[in-house]
Amino acid sequence: MAEPHSHTLPSYLDSSHPGPWGIYLQQVDRVAPYLGNLSRWIETLKRPKRILIVDVPIQLDNGTVAHFEGYRVQHNNSRGPGKGGVRYHQDVTLSEVMALSAWMSVKSAAVNLPFGGAKGGIRIDPRQHSMAEIERITRRYTSEIHDIIGPNKDIPAPDVNTNGQIMAWMMDTYSMNEGGTTTGVVTGKPVSLGGSLGRIEATGRGVYVVACEAARESGIDIKGARIAIQGFGNVGGTAARLFNEAGAHVVAVYDHTGIVYNSRGLNVPALVEHVKSTGGVAGAADTETLSVNDFWSLKTDILIPAALEGQITRDNADLIHTRILVEGANGPTTPEADDIISAKGTIIVPDVVANAGGVTVSYFEWVQDFSSFFWTEQEINHRLEAMMRAAYSGMSAVARQHGVSLRTAAFIVACSRILEARQVRGLYP
Repeated sequence: MAEPHSHTLPSYLDSSHPGPWGIYLQQVDRVAPYLGNLSRWIETLKRPKRILIVDVPIQLDNGTVAHFEGYRVQHNNSRGPGKGGVRYHQDVTLSEVMALSAWMSVKSAAVNLPFGGAKGGIRIDPRQHSMAEIERITRRYTSEIHDIIGPNKDIPAPDVNTNGQIMAWMMDTYSMNEGGTTTGVVTGKPVSLGGSLGRIEATGRGVYVVACEAARESGIDIKGARIAIQGFGNVGGTAARLFNEAGAHVVAVYDHTGIVYNSRGLNVPALVEHVKSTGGVAGAADTETLSVNDFWSLKTDILIPAALEGQITRDNADLIHTRILVEGANGPTTPEADDIISAKGTIIVPDVVANAGGVTVSYFEWVQDFSSFFWTEQEINHRLEAMMRAAYSGMSAVARQHGVSLRTAAFIVACSRILEARQVRGLYP
């Protein structure tokens, strides 16, 4: 008799520091008891469908040749083509890209989009390279992963340190190799190339919408609510602006340059302008500077980590004093920290729903590209807000039904949808 499959972590992960993929596996294990008959398919969730590791060589501006490691992981496509961003960062690892692809599977299913999950990345510090070098590495990477991407296979999008211009280069490279313009191969493109209105602000707007839903359920009035945000890019910056317009007090913002604080509420429009001119929040007028620990210790109504994963761990979870934590970033809270914070009575709105605004508007873009018929920004925002509210209310109802956290509820909803599709499709051959 064959031995049963091991549920231990792969050999390249340290069990005491499981990394992003190990954290994802722990989350799947937590949801297993709620899957009923679908649990027989649970290994589907623990094994990426396809992992591609590519060498990306380019000629640098100085004439030398440099090699970079690139990844594209397709976690699951039972419900539709893979969907997920491409990040350029010096700390990109396979474990990270695997986990992000899996969270995309969960995220797409949690919001009920007809997508699976995928993710890509190149281990590079883009700050050390010219735009010409970034273009060459983008085009070479796209060529290397060409065979596994496409409008009906896997649709990349922007992520950390990538943007609409990167997507335009990816779309152009793919189209040149296909012999015809294929706008739907990526989302997050410039509007002039079939991009969608409202896409840049979509994730931050989604964070704001679900935060308002969570606040409403908790009896918190957004007007006058105290908000702290880690990250001030498209996600944190957009959320800050929308909270500010709603009358909330954004009291602290933490980015890569420092932490600014004003107990009466920051002047968000002025802070946005300061960031545009200086590159970060540090040194903004009429603000105090806080230490990292002081930031996490702030007493707030809503705390939004909207930077990178792994920011809230068992080492700083005890510091958190907020009523609602809304995960604008992917995987910002480790499972241990999740337990510590939840035990205090803090509501955690999980990333797979909280930051799904981006992939939702990416879906709208994909649909618009297929039809060559484009919606107004007002239509985009209306559809986005309706889908985010529906996803939140569905997750909240399952949480009440089973007496579980919102995160576990989101995984119950999403994993059930994925595994039901897997079961109905069956195995081929």
